[in-house]
Amino acid sequence: MIIDLKKFINEERAYWTDLDGLLNTLEKYPERKLNLEQIKQFHYLYQRTSGDLAKIMTFSSEPKIRQYLESLVGRAYSEIYETRKTPHRITPVHWFFTTFPRTFRRHIRAFWLSFVIMFAGGAFGGFAISFDSEAKDVLMPFSHLQINPSERVAHEENSGMYRVQGAEARFSSYLMTHNTKVSIFALALGMTWGIGTVILLFYNGAALGAVVLDYVLAGESKFLAGWLLPHGAVEIPAILLAAQAGLILAGAIIGWGAKPVALKMRLRKISGDLVTLILGVGIMLIWAGLIEAFFSQYHEPVIPYALKIGFGITELSLLVMFLWKSGNSEQMINDK
Repeated sequence: MIIDLKKFINEERAYWTDLDGLLNTLEKYPERKLNLEQIKQFHYLYQRTSGDLAKIMTFSSEPKIRQYLESLVGRAYSEIYETRKTPHRITPVHWFFTTFPRTFRRHIRAFWLSFVIMFAGGAFGGFAISFDSEAKDVLMPFSHLQINPSERVAHEENSGMYRVQGAEARFSSYLMTHNTKVSIFALALGMTWGIGTVILLFYNGAALGAVVLDYVLAGESKFLAGWLLPHGAVEIPAILLAAQAGLILAGAIIGWGAKPVALKMRLRKISGDLVTLILGVGIMLIWAGLIEAFFSQYHEPVIPYALKIGFGITELSLLVMFLWKSGNSEQMINDK
């Protein structure tokens, strides 16, 4: 076969470059999955480059080109035919900064539904307190919340710190354990077709709304923000994510928007996402428990309210950016 070598190389080089670029991406991101069109393109480039290698083998004057094509074909062959028991290894850092936020975004509708339910509960609790102050005994779960807000603020500001002084570690452990149990319960109640998750979320929203309006009506908004924001900026979203997982479970059981497949298959499909979400919630609650015990419970003059409020706003902003943006760059690469 007689070919114009220079013309041949100029015409085929673009295909070799495309294959080289695709192989570099697959080797850099071994967890990447190609869609059908990308697989077809990859196979076409592999076949074309293999054919080019067979043609170039007849030219002893081009050893560098031949070696380059042999390398490309060998790498492509490995990608196509190599079998791995573990396609990729997910590190804890990769899981937290990529898998967790991407799982959250994949089920964003369930999160917004959780938010709406808690918000409705908060509105109910606020209205209940505004019309009947005796509702505090029912809506507020802790005795120190049922006293007059101004009396509590005066007592804690005069003492300079809250009653957990010297017992922060024990109090922090209690908070982590309690909130984690509530979160797991919110997830597990998805087995009740989501009814239990909705009730639990609504009740927690009602308690929060009652507390907020009680302190606002008493003119203690600054104290409230300084007390709740540092830990609540993470703790409340964590509860919402746990309820999100519960609603995802409920959706799988009911079969909302699902193809007519067996319940077992629907549960298997979401099991990994549920584990990811609840583990992420656990990490968030560990942080929230530490902040609540060691920071939130100390008030002016020990820690200025402006510092505590600024800290809470910063936490919330970083959390929002993390959940909505983290892992996006890798997702864009996978979608190309």
